[in-house]
Amino acid sequence: MLSWALTFLVLALIAGVLGFTGIAGQSMYIAKILFFVFLVVFVVGLIYSLVTGRGVPRT
Repeated sequence: MLSWALTFLVLALIAGVLGFTGIAGQSMYIAKILFFVFLVVFVVGLIYSLVTGRGVPRT
């Protein structure tokens, strides 16, 4: 999901440089939403792993 956010961010930067402001604005908006969704999923997963005590198995 983070890769999608980075993809839309790069698309927005390229569109902004080329002068396509409408596409750049929409791409930045999508990248921002995807980043915050990724951040929420990461925090929920982190809290879940801390509460349940499950982590990466050590060998």
